[in-house]
Amino acid sequence: MMVLEIVGGLIYLLLAGDLLVRGSVALARRAQIPPAIVGLTIVAFGTSAPELFVSLQAAVSGHAGISIGNVVGSNIANSLMVLGVPALIAATGATRDSTRVDVVWMLGVSALFVALCFMGPLGAWKGGLLLLLLAAMILHSLQRARREPTGEAGEEELEHLLGLPGQKRLITLFLVLGAVGLPLGAYLMVDGAVQLAETLGVTDAVIGLSVVALGTSLPELATTVAAALRRHADVAIGNVLGSNLFNLLAIMGTVSVLAPEPIPVPPAFLRFDLFAMLAASLAVAAIAWRGGAVTRGTGAVMFGAYLAYLVLLFAQPGLRTG
Repeated sequence: MMVLEIVGGLIYLLLAGDLLVRGSVALARRAQIPPAIVGLTIVAFGTSAPELFVSLQAAVSGHAGISIGNVVGSNIANSLMVLGVPALIAATGATRDSTRVDVVWMLGVSALFVALCFMGPLGAWKGGLLLLLLAAMILHSLQRARREPTGEAGEEELEHLLGLPGQKRLITLFLVLGAVGLPLGAYLMVDGAVQLAETLGVTDAVIGLSVVALGTSLPELATTVAAALRRHADVAIGNVLGSNLFNLLAIMGTVSVLAPEPIPVPPAFLRFDLFAMLAASLAVAAIAWRGGAVTRGTGAVMFGAYLAYLVLLFAQPGLRTG
C-alpha cells in the first residue's frame, strides 16, 4: 500500500503540477507578462508547486523532517540531476548574460537559508523574512524584464515547449484541476513516505531528501529535458535557478509561517546536507556564470555526484545520528 500511495501521489502531483504550469503560463501570456520573467517566476513557481504542497502536508501532519528534507533534497536534485541528465541526452549551449543576476540571488538566498538553519528551528519570523525576499526578487525580476526587449519568437518557443491552452475555459479548467489534484497527491505522497521510512528503519528526513525530493523534482527534470532537446538553454538553466529560489523562499517561507510549530533542523543537516546543497548550488552558479553551457562530460559528473549523494544517505547511517 505504501508503494501504491507514493506512486499514486506522485502521479497526481505530476499531472496536477503540469496542468497548473500550463494554465498559469497561458494566463500570464494572455496578460502579456514578458517572456523574460516567465522562466524565473511563473514556470518556476508552477513546477515547485508539488514541493510546496508536500512540504505543507508534512509539516501540518507532524513530519517536519520530510518538509525540510524535501526542499533541501529538491535543490540538490535540481542542481545535479535536473541539469546533468539532459546534458547526457544533448549538451546545452550558452544562455543570456542576465542569468548572472539570478546566480547572485540563488547564492545569496542559499547562504542565508543555511545561516537561518544554524540559528535554530525555522519559525514564523524566519519564514516572513524569506517571503519578503521572495517579493523583492519578483519585483526586481519585473523591473528587469521591462528593460529587456523580447520578441514574439520567445513566446512561440515557450508555447511550443509547454503546449499551452488557448481558450479561457480551458485555461480555467487546467488551473482548477491543478489546484484540486495537488493537495490530494501531497497527502498520498506524505502518508506513503512515512510508512516507507518506518519500513526501512530510516528517518523521515532521509526519505524527504531522497524519495520525496526526487519525485517532486520530476517536473523540473521534464521541463529541462524538453528545453535541452530544443537547444533552448535559457529555459533550462533559468528553470533550475528559479526553482531553487522558489523552493527556499516560497516553500520554506510559507511552510515556516503556516506550520503549527517551528520546524526543527535535524543535526545531520547541519553536518552534511546543507553543505551538500551549497556545493551543488555553487556548481550551478559556476556553470551559469560561464554562460550556462553543459557538456556531456559535465553532465555525467553532475549526475554521478547526485547518485553518490543518494548512496551516502542510505549507506552511511552515522551521518544521520546524533
